[in-house]
Amino acid sequence: MHLCLTTRACLLPLLRTSAGLAGRACATRRLSSALMGEAEHDPLVQYIVLRRDLQETEGWPLGALVAQGSHAAVAAVAEHWDTPACRAYVAPDAIKRMTKAVLEVKGELQLRGLAAKLEEGGAAHVLWVEQPENFPTCLATAPARKSTLAPFFKKCRLSSWHDVKAISGAQQAPEGT
Repeated sequence: MHLCLTTRACLLPLLRTSAGLAGRACATRRLSSALMGEAEHDPLVQYIVLRRDLQETEGWPLGALVAQGSHAAVAAVAEHWDTPACRAYVAPDAIKRMTKAVLEVKGELQLRGLAAKLEEGGAAHVLWVEQPENFPTCLATAPARKSTLAPFFKKCRLSSWHDVKAISGAQQAPEGT
């Protein structure tokens, strides 16, 4: 039995029932195909924005920064799982076509300002706050159409990282990041 589920209202009851488990992959593939059909012209994308100062001033290694971005990206998908765009983005037939843009801002002030703009604009996102230090390290958007998200990121630049050893007086990143 093939069900064409293109709306959130139709998809959620199916996913909530144990009988629907067998049909989940099929329903998700069909939803993904419907939403990803627009991908050629306006792809689903997830933006991840890192703080440049964590590397340059605090001496965080690239791996710690990648971990922070990964935390934020997974949290954004998990927190917005019920949206059709999010489901389509991670559907089995779309998983190899994911598009992410990893950008950077100068520091905490700029990251908080960007988070505020996203909030005001209604763009679903997660501001990742590292614990137990309790400071924001990055943010990630929930998957959405590029045309919807791109205007928020015009002042950000693509991230480019360099060797931390070249930075004098660098501190270590918190353990377990």
